[in-house]
Amino acid sequence: MSADSQLPIKRASHSIYLSASLSDPEQQEINHLLDLLPVENGGPDVGTETKIDEEQPLLNIKRFVDGRGLACPMPLLKTKVALRDVVAGDSLYVVATDPNSQADITAFCRQSQQTQTGDYLALIVNEVTDLSGNSTSLQRFATIYHFIITKTDSN
Repeated sequence: MSADSQLPIKRASHSIYLSASLSDPEQQEINHLLDLLPVENGGPDVGTETKIDEEQPLLNIKRFVDGRGLACPMPLLKTKVALRDVVAGDSLYVVATDPNSQADITAFCRQSQQTQTGDYLALIVNEVTDLSGNSTSLQRFATIYHFIITKTDSN
C-alpha cells in the first residue's frame, strides 16, 4: 500500500483518493494520467496541508481500466467487467484512446440512469487530453479519453 493513496488529489472540482486495493504500479500510472487533466486554479496537486473544500465531491477510485490502444468495443467491455467489483459510492477510472469510447461509455452511463436496475452510474469526469504537441518519445497516444464513473444507489 502506497502512502500516496491516503492523500487527496485535487482535479477540476473533485478530490480524488486512490484506494489501497490498487497496486503501486496502478497508483503510479493513475497519478501520471491524472496529471494530464486540468488542475483547479492552475495550481499544483494538493498537499497534506491544503484544506479540502467540504462541499467538494470526494471520489474514491477502487478500480482502473487501461483501454489505451484497444479498439471499440473493448474499452466499454472492460469497463462493464470492472464495474462488477465497484460498490455504490466508489469509482472506476477508465482511460482509452479510441474516439468511439467517448460516445460508448457516455451512452452506457446515461442508459444506466434510465433503467430500473439498482446500479446507477454517474459519469463524473469525461475529459479529453490532446498530447499531439508533446514531443516526448514516451508518449504513445496523441489523444487520451478520461472517464471517472461512480456507482451510486438508485434508491
